[in-house]
This record gives sequence, C-alpha cells and structure tokens, in this order.
Amino acid sequence: MNQVVDTILGHYSVRKFANKALTEETLATLIKSAQAASTSSFVQAYSIIGVSDKQTREKLSVIAGNQPYTVETGQLFIFVADLARHHAILEKEGSDVSALSTSEKWLVAVIDAALAAQNMAIAAESLDLGICYIGGIRNDVEKVAEILELPPYTMPLFGLTVGHPDTKQEIAKPRLPQELIYHQNTYQQINTVALEEYDDQIKQYYHERTAGKRVESWSEQIARGLGRENRLDLKAFLEKQHLNQK
Repeated sequence: MNQVVDTILGHYSVRKFANKALTEETLATLIKSAQAASTSSFVQAYSIIGVSDKQTREKLSVIAGNQPYTVETGQLFIFVADLARHHAILEKEGSDVSALSTSEKWLVAVIDAALAAQNMAIAAESLDLGICYIGGIRNDVEKVAEILELPPYTMPLFGLTVGHPDTKQEIAKPRLPQELIYHQNTYQQINTVALEEYDDQIKQYYHERTAGKRVESWSEQIARGLGRENRLDLKAFLEKQHLNQK
C-alpha cells in the first residue's frame, strides 16, 4: 500500500460540509489534477463549470432533488460533455462537422469528463477535502443547460461537490466482492452465494448507520432504483442540442 492507494480505498461520500469556500490555490490544483486525466486521442472533450453563486446553486439543487450539499459546500463543479470547441474547430478548418453526431464521439466526451472528475475527486480527498457526486442534475438536463447557458454540442453530465467535511469520518461503504466484478479471460456466471453474502453485509451496514430505519440489501436497492423510468431522454436532448443533425 501507499498514500495514493490508501486515499482511494478510504473514499466515502460527504453530504455535510463546513461553510468554508475553497481557496483559489486549491481550485487551481483541483482543475489541474482533473486535466491531467487520460483523454481519448487527446480530444479533451469536456468542460468544468465552477458554480460559486448561491442562487445558481439553489436552482441546481432543486433540480437535483433539493440536496442541501449542492448549496452548502466549498465549491460545486458541473462536468459537461463538450464538443462545442471541436465543432468550432471543424468549421474553421473546413472539415465535416457531421462526424460529431456519431455515438463514438459522444461516448468519448462522456468518458473524458468522467475520467477528469475522478482525478479531481482523488486529488480533493488527498487534500483532506470531502466530495460527493451529484447525478441528480440529469433530472432536467435542459433546465440545467439553460441555467448554465450551455451552447449546442454540450451536455451537463453530473455535479461534484468539494469542500471541508463537517461530519465525523465514515468508513468506506463495502463494495461488491471481487469475484462478482473481476473476470479472468472470459465473463463468469454470477456467484449467487457471494451476492447473497454481500446483500447481508449491506443490510447490516445500513442498519447500523440509520439505527434500524433503513434495512435494505444491495439487490433491493438496485431493483428499486434501476427499475424506475429513465429520467433522461438522451436522444431527444442530443437532437435539440444539434448533435444529431445531418
């Protein structure tokens, strides 16, 4: 083990922050760390919007399900899949902009943004800051795009709150056992015994941290969460943002 691995393995989401803004130096370090992430073919198809304005944070919080830690945090970052720069470059160079309409280009932008965000998250936690991802902004991506004045060929993907934790240190939530995640050479059938044991472990985890108010297995959580109707009509949004125009 080393300090980097210890930081990664010690991750837990923070949902209560001290009322303390991040310094400009810290912000610059976090952004630089994000930019150091791998990027497909050096495309760098993402943008990061730092939201310090409280009213804007409050609007975004409503969309994300009224999560208070999107407002009361050191900084709220919104990660954006961004092909707008590339569209401008292709037009300037006289190249065919229709290439930006392919699913491959879109996946590149999403993956680039996710890799950058995780780099920022690890950097933040190495500085004794806490983080929490905010996927709830996808509840209404059109409204978020309007609030942040996003141009065509962009899409808001998720938020990342970063700040000084105002809670006691938690232990990392147990992840799936490796035999359910890692496959050697070929995909292996689900180990049902390992899954049942993991479900029991998660039930106990929630029970201990909620004084018995929440007793739910991982499988039950997945069935409840993923069984709902998709909140994002991706195809419709991309068409509106001109990513699928011929």
